[in-house]
Amino acid sequence: MKSTSPLKTPTPPVRLTKLLGQPTPLREPTISLSADDNYFGKRILLVDDDPTVRDSLNDVLVSEGYFVIPAENGQQALELAGRLPVDLALLDLNMPVKNGWDTFEHLTREHPLIPIIIATARPNQLFTAINAGVGALLEKPMDIAMLLRTMEKLLAESAEQRLARLAGKETTFHYRPAPVTPASRPAKHH
Repeated sequence: MKSTSPLKTPTPPVRLTKLLGQPTPLREPTISLSADDNYFGKRILLVDDDPTVRDSLNDVLVSEGYFVIPAENGQQALELAGRLPVDLALLDLNMPVKNGWDTFEHLTREHPLIPIIIATARPNQLFTAINAGVGALLEKPMDIAMLLRTMEKLLAESAEQRLARLAGKETTFHYRPAPVTPASRPAKHH
């Protein structure tokens, strides 16, 4: 159970969504966390070009006590990560301007201690993700409970564990394939 002490309440999340047809300006968030915080108020860089996905995940993460920094493409994500402290990145692969793998490469080069979860509908990314040193690969549609558990585990990792993963050493890898639905099953041939 997360602490709900008024002293630890994060400021409202930064949102880039349109409100009444007008884009809301990007504001730099201010947040103060106590040194004993485990993950309450952790800053999550949420990168997805689909505003519906971004807004839905934003709402879930804020309700769980996370501070969300949304970005609609990889270039914007890199600019935000260069200006704001980030504790974890949740990154889509299929995006305009700068795709997810290019963004991952730049983020890990500039900020190697930020754990990154790839959240994608793109198939066949498992081996690429493992070889790149990704913290987790979650295929869309995502299981939200699994996402939250994975975030908690990655946020609790030590810097040594994160660096070992990036260096290609054996570490824990979190993977959740997309759920199998009748439409996604191959047809049986008789």
